[in-house]
Parts: sequence; structure tokens; C-alpha cells
Amino acid sequence: MPDALSRLRGRIPPMRDWRLGTRFAVSFALVAAVVIALVGSLAYNTAAFLIRADEQQEFETTVQSLVQDLRGPPLDPFDGDGTPAVLHSESFTFQLISPDGGVQVQVRGGERVRLLPVTPEDHEIAAAQEAGVVHTRQDSAEGEEYRIATVSFGSGGGAIQVGQRLSPTEDMLDRLATQLLGVGVAVLIGAGAAGWLIGRRVTGRLVRLTEAAEYVSTTGRLDYPVPGGGWSGPQHSGDEVNRLGSAFSAMLARLAGAKEEQRRLVQNASHELRTPLTSLRTNVSVMRRFEELPPEGRRQLVEDLQGETRELADLVDELVELATESREDEEPADVGLRELAERVAARTSRRTGREVTVDADDTVVHGRPGALERALSNPVENAAKFDPEGEAPIEIVVREGRVEVRDRGPGIDEQELSHIFERFYRAPSARGMPGSGLGLSMVHDIVAAHGGRVLASNRPDGGAVVGFWLPPHIQ
Repeated sequence: MPDALSRLRGRIPPMRDWRLGTRFAVSFALVAAVVIALVGSLAYNTAAFLIRADEQQEFETTVQSLVQDLRGPPLDPFDGDGTPAVLHSESFTFQLISPDGGVQVQVRGGERVRLLPVTPEDHEIAAAQEAGVVHTRQDSAEGEEYRIATVSFGSGGGAIQVGQRLSPTEDMLDRLATQLLGVGVAVLIGAGAAGWLIGRRVTGRLVRLTEAAEYVSTTGRLDYPVPGGGWSGPQHSGDEVNRLGSAFSAMLARLAGAKEEQRRLVQNASHELRTPLTSLRTNVSVMRRFEELPPEGRRQLVEDLQGETRELADLVDELVELATESREDEEPADVGLRELAERVAARTSRRTGREVTVDADDTVVHGRPGALERALSNPVENAAKFDPEGEAPIEIVVREGRVEVRDRGPGIDEQELSHIFERFYRAPSARGMPGSGLGLSMVHDIVAAHGGRVLASNRPDGGAVVGFWLPPHIQ
């Protein structure tokens, strides 16, 4: 037997390895079993106590009534022919014991009446001189249990026995126990089935999400269709598994978007890097004949190398900044656009020698100061770059969150206005100039991250207007 139990235990996996649906079913069944055991035992014990107490009370009342009757006027316990009267009911049997201790069996309707057992103590009660002496015991007769009371008639005139059948009560209690057990088993099975169904309903969606996660982790692909929840609709919008599925789907979409963005960034960066690298390679090959070049050619070659390396360094810096923009840890703060514009204007003037004016109100926005400064400095530097010989000042105008950088340069072709904020986009007229096409796209990303929008247009009397709008911060 121990070997069989050991083998069975070895076949059953530990609970930590069970499927979640099985755990639900077993947990529901165990809880139901405990509740059924407690409620069933309480109900059975209460019913059994009340029924037995009622029978005990009925028996004692019957015996006490008989004692009172026997202590009254004398009764003739025997029929006129001298035979004892034997009375019966569904629950009680009455039997007379003669003075000499004998019991005569009375036959009624051809049926032999069941006799109660007579003991020596009952003989003593039958010979008692005092009426109403009682002797109570519990005994069996012909396969049935009885509660028996022997009551004396007095003056040695015999006694009467009262027997209460206990078997019907016990049979009824046995049937009650069987019914309670049957109901308990049915409820236990129902609880287990309900736990299994609920577990399957819940874990079915979790299994599908697990399969999606395993597919993504194994293949690295993010195009796996995340299955919808088993419960849908507004009434289940707060369901945790539905929320998990929605969050997982949104996460995959974000990852897929980030991966696609990364792919496009690498492709565009490789395309933009190819031009200065090709030019560098050509100039490096010319450097082999550096001694053969005239002084003017040497100077031009060195300037080309310096310009190309500077352009390449700027491009790499912009790529790094663009790639790490979403991971900056700069804390947001209240930023005054007037002070921001003045800092940008002063720095641009030092770098380019151009005059930059500021006309700003006291608008305050909430955001990352460093990122917002880059968002403003890029269009200002673009204005200086595309109008290097211009004499008119570059203007920075700020009104209620709207920031405009105005110049008097060549302007922007109307067909290109909707593209200038795209990554790596460069107008045909600007492709011969240094730059990567990333500056204004960075402005777009920064402004969008702060809940604003970019803007670009041409001035009626010549020049361009590039800028953005940010929601003012109400203090």
C-alpha cells in the first residue's frame, strides 16, 4: 500500500506546476468541501438533536401521564377474561406484566403482537406495593431498538411497560444524512465545474497572451495579432485580463513603431552619411598627391576636409541627439519664453554675427527647458544659415505661446512647406548647403511631446516664418 501511494504521488505533479484552470477548480472544490462539511454537519447535528429531544420529551410525557393515572383510582389492567391488554401505536408499544411476572401474548386479527423484553428488574417493579414506580432503560426486541419504561400498578398487582421505537427516527436521520451527503457531493462537483469553467474563461485569454509573448520573444517579430478578451463591452472595460491584453497590444504597437522608426532612422542616416564620407574618401585620395598641388589647391583641399569633417560631426551629433531624445531625464519646469528667446538670440548672434531681435510677452510654458531651447535655436540658426549675407535682423516674436522666427531670406517653396519638418527632408535649393535635414524634425518632435504644434509660412514681403505654438501654463 505505501508503494502504491508513493507511485501515485509520483504521478501527480506538485501544485506549483498545475495549470491555473486546475488550480481554480481544485480551490473552488476545497472551499466548497469545507463549507459543505461545516454546514452539513451543523444542519444534521441540529436536526438530530431536535428530533431526538422531541422524542425524548414525548416519551417522558407519556410515562408521566401514565404514572399520574396509576396513582389515581385503581384500574383493572386485565380484560374480563384475565388476559393482559397489549396496545400498540406507530411509535409506542404498551405491554402488561402480570403479578407473577408472566406476559401473555394477545393475538389481534390473526397477527402476533410484538413483545417487549422483560428483565428481573421489571419483575420487581411488577411486585411493588407502591403504584407509579418507574424503571427506564434502553433495549432491543426483534431487531429494533426501544426506549422502555416499566411502571408498577401497586399492591403487587403487576406493571405496564411502555416501549418507544427508536428505529424509525434513526432511519429518518440516516436518510437525512444520505440526502445531505448527496447534496454536498452535487454542490462539490458543481463548485469544481464552476471553478474549472471560470479558470478556463480567464486562463484561456492568459494562455493566448502567453503564446503571443513567447512568439515575440522567440522570433523577435512584433506583428503577432494579440487576441481580444473573452469578455468585451463597456460593462467589462475594467476587467484585468482585458486591460492586460489592451496594454500588451499597445506595447507591441509601440515597440513595432519604435522598431520601424529605428529602421528608417538607420536607413536615412546611412544615406546622409554616405555623401560626406564619399567626399572625404575622394579628398583623402587626393591627399596622396598633396605635395604636387599648388598652394591654392592645398588650401582648398584643407578647407574642404575641415568643412566635411565638421558637417559629419554635426550630423553624428544630431543623430545621437535624435536617437536619445525620448530617453532624456530632464525634469519639466516652468519656462518663460521671453528669457528663452533672449538666450537663443544672444548665442546665435555670437556664433553667426547676425543681429537677432526679440519681441516677446510674458508667456510661461511647462516643459523641459533644454529641449525647448533646442526647439527655438534650430529655426533661428536655420534662418542665419540660409541667409548668410542678409543684413536685416532675424526676429523672434512670442505672443501667448506662439513663437515665430522671421527672416528675410529666400523663403520656402509653397510645395515644400508641408515637408520641412520631416526627418532628413531637404529642399532642392538647400541640398548644396551643409546640414542633415534633422534640425526641424527635432523641433517637431520636441513640440509634439509638449502638446504643441509646429508652423511654417512665407512672409508677404519676402522671407520665411518658422516656429511653433505651445499651450501656456496657467499658474
